[in-house]
Amino acid sequence: MNLYQSLDNVDVSNKTVLLRVDLNVPMHAGKVTDATRIERVLPTINYLAQKGAKVVLLSHSGRPKGKYELSMSLAPLVDPLQEFLAGIDVRFSPDSVGSKAKEAVEHTAFGQVLLLENLRFHWQEETGDDAFAKELANLGDIYVNDAFSCSHRAHASITGLPKYLPTYAGFAMRKEIETLHALFSTPLRPLAAIVGGSKVSTKLALLENLVEKVDCLMIGGAMANTFLYAQGMDMGASLCETDMREIARSILEKAKKSNCKILLPQDLVVAMSLDKRAPCKIAPIDKIPTFSMALDIGPKTLFAWAEAVRECKMLVWNGPLGAFETSPFDASTVQLSRVVAGLTADGTLTSVAGGGDTVAALTYAGLRDEFSYISTAGGAFLEWLEGKILPGVAALEKKVA
Repeated sequence: MNLYQSLDNVDVSNKTVLLRVDLNVPMHAGKVTDATRIERVLPTINYLAQKGAKVVLLSHSGRPKGKYELSMSLAPLVDPLQEFLAGIDVRFSPDSVGSKAKEAVEHTAFGQVLLLENLRFHWQEETGDDAFAKELANLGDIYVNDAFSCSHRAHASITGLPKYLPTYAGFAMRKEIETLHALFSTPLRPLAAIVGGSKVSTKLALLENLVEKVDCLMIGGAMANTFLYAQGMDMGASLCETDMREIARSILEKAKKSNCKILLPQDLVVAMSLDKRAPCKIAPIDKIPTFSMALDIGPKTLFAWAEAVRECKMLVWNGPLGAFETSPFDASTVQLSRVVAGLTADGTLTSVAGGGDTVAALTYAGLRDEFSYISTAGGAFLEWLEGKILPGVAALEKKVA
C-alpha cells in the first residue's frame, strides 16, 4: 500500500517540519515509565534532523479539556527526548501557538528539535478548528504525520494541517499502515484472530468485520461468556451481557456463512472472586458452579487454540484471554502468547497484536518484542480492524499527487 507521500520523496534541508507524534506516554513522578511511543518515532526525528530540517514536535497528553494543567505539560519529556536523541539539541516551547511558539521556532536552528507544549491546552485542537490548524501551519513549511495512534481523531493537528502544508507519512506511520493493510488485503492463509476483552458491546464492529476476513476466530475473555450464554450455557456469576444474546447468535450465524470457524472455550477456570488467594478450579462450560465466575480459559481450550494457531500462517491478536492482571488467571494469555512467539521466531507465523490491554499483557509476559509487530495505537488499531476509515490516514492519502 503506497497511497501517501513518504519522506523519501522530499528535500527537508533548511525546512521547518511540523512532525505530529504521540508523546502521550505513561509517567510517574515526572519520569517516563514506558518509552515505547517515543522510541517508535526516533527514526523519523533523527532522519529529519540529520537531513538539516528544523524539527517541531506536535503532541498531546491526557485530557486537559482546553486549559493548562501542569500535570499534563510536555515539559518533562525534554530530558528523555534529549537522552534518546544523543547529539541533537532539544528545546521546548511553553505554548503550541501564538507569539511564544513563533519565537521558539525562530530561535531553533536547523538540525535541532523543538517540542511544543500540549496541543490540547487549546480546545480548538480536539474540535478540529480550521483557524487553529492554520495557525499551527504558519509555524512550518512541511507537515509529517507519524502518529497513527491519533489518526482516528479528526483533530486540527491530524486532519487540519494537511489542508495547508505539503504532507507526508513518517516512518512509524508508514510501517503501521503497511503492516495492518497486509492483514486483510494480502494475508497469508490461513489467517486467524484472537479477540479477548470484557464486553461484546465494545467490540461488536470488530467481531462483525473479522468473521468476514479471517479463517478462524478465537473468542476469549469475559466476552466469550456472552457467546456461551447465547448457546444456552449457565454462566453462574460470570460477567455476561445477557442482553447481547441475539447479537452474539447473529455473529455466530454470520461466521458460518463466511466460512469462518469460531472457537469458543470448552472449559474455564472459575473462582468465587477475582482474588489470587481465592480457590479456583477447572470447569466444563456446561457445569459452571452457580456462584462462581469464569476468569480464564481452561487447559483443554488452551491446547485446542494452540493447535489452531500452529495451523495458521498469520495471526492478529486483540485482548487478553482472562483476567491476566491477577494470577493465576494470567496463565492462558501468557502460555498462548509463548506459543505465538515461538512460531514467530521459527518463521512459520506472522503475528500482529495491538490494543492497550493486549500490549500490557504481552509486556507482562515478557514477549512484547517477540511478535512480528506490536501496535501501540489503541483506539486507532481497533478502528482499523473494524474496517473503519481513519481520518488521519485519509488525509495523507488525499495528498498524493
